Amino acid sequence: MANSADVLNHLLGNPPASQYPITYNFLVPNLKGLHNLLRASDAMRPAVPRSGHAQHSGHPKAPPTPPPSPKDQEKAEPAPITSTEDPNEMPSNKPVLNDPIKPELSSASEIQTEISIFTAATEAFSQANTNCSIAESLERCKDIVALAKSRNIPARGYVSVALGCPYEGLDVSPSRVAEITASLLEMGVDEVSVADTTGTGTAPRTRDLLKTLSSAGIANQDLALHFHDTYGQALVNTVVSLEHGIRTFDSSVGGLGGCPFSKGATGNIATEDLVYCLHSLGATTGVNVDKVAEIGAWISTKLDRSNDSRVGKAVLARLRT
Repeated sequence: MANSADVLNHLLGNPPASQYPITYNFLVPNLKGLHNLLRASDAMRPAVPRSGHAQHSGHPKAPPTPPPSPKDQEKAEPAPITSTEDPNEMPSNKPVLNDPIKPELSSASEIQTEISIFTAATEAFSQANTNCSIAESLERCKDIVALAKSRNIPARGYVSVALGCPYEGLDVSPSRVAEITASLLEMGVDEVSVADTTGTGTAPRTRDLLKTLSSAGIANQDLALHFHDTYGQALVNTVVSLEHGIRTFDSSVGGLGGCPFSKGATGNIATEDLVYCLHSLGATTGVNVDKVAEIGAWISTKLDRSNDSRVGKAVLARLRT
């Protein structure tokens, strides 16, 4: 198996052909991880000579130039939940301002990079997952976000075990989750994904958490929800969140994922199931469920695992008839 550096270099240097812009989001555990990413990214990005001047071998390479932060765009236009054009439109269906990247023109210089950082809502999980306290993890995050912002790289924060912890139980303080979320936003992350890592969240507790986040002054457009489907409640919790005004949700094709520190935890809500549910509620996502179902089946086969998407399996059965 290739080491992480080889995988990183391959991803950045060999982008797949695509008619749409490609964005890679890298989970950065510490400042060293971000330095490694920047070094690889700079090495893959060709330097551009200044107009009228010859390029010489020692000229420094230009830094990555990701797209504007979603938050910058929101300042100039209504947030997804208050859009005057279509209140049911999801963020994934927002129009691309520039012309789509043509497959034959895809290159390393066109790959956009984002990073993710993570902390936890309980001390026990923080120690198990990151080998440090919540306070220490937030201090680490500050340095990572500061460097990312200096390079104009969007950063996303995660708060794990927001609706239940494998070590401290189901009674996770919503106020503590709100406090940590606010800390991440204050240090400059563009969005915080509040995660039900164990999949033990329920509709009432999800509703209470969202009310607490709102009461703490945290805007819906600064939040994403991340539901694992361990107990089959991910779609229920998604609908509760939609009713509250959340419009960004994490998912994985075929229900991939899990958590090594939470025994029995399954993957995220399947993208196929999520999109089908959103479409049934009248939302516009721009996502083709049939195509996603095919991808879910393909990756499940490649990983030699079962396809955990009910919708995906139903769609494939229909397509094969």
